[in-house]
Amino acid sequence: MITGLNHITLAVSDLNRSLDSYIRLLGFKGHVKWDGGAYLSAGELWLCLSIDSPSHATDYTHIAFNVAASDFQSLKNKLLNDEVKTWKESKSEGNSVYLLDPDGHKLEIHVGSLQSRLASLKEKPYRGLEWL
Repeated sequence: MITGLNHITLAVSDLNRSLDSYIRLLGFKGHVKWDGGAYLSAGELWLCLSIDSPSHATDYTHIAFNVAASDFQSLKNKLLNDEVKTWKESKSEGNSVYLLDPDGHKLEIHVGSLQSRLASLKEKPYRGLEWL
């Protein structure tokens, strides 16, 4: 039985550029790097950056990271001041900024949780919503 998320691995084309983005801009903690990659963390999240040829998805697939409501605006401003590219405007519950990392991976910085999203669906359900 699955008990949770173990780690996320992202293919990156330039390790140092990606390390700068994830550590300096997003606040990840760096642990180790080697010729082929690096290990980082944010809270309980383990992130592996692996040198490879990234391929870009054109769908809504993305990775969302938590941020405290009190930190959201300053982080958003920091990202926009650094001219990080965005790929979507937020239309759902909770503040979000949708950005692209240096290799075009779709990321989201989000204020909220599964519980806050489910509560919002009681007030404003998605079309065709069914509770499981």
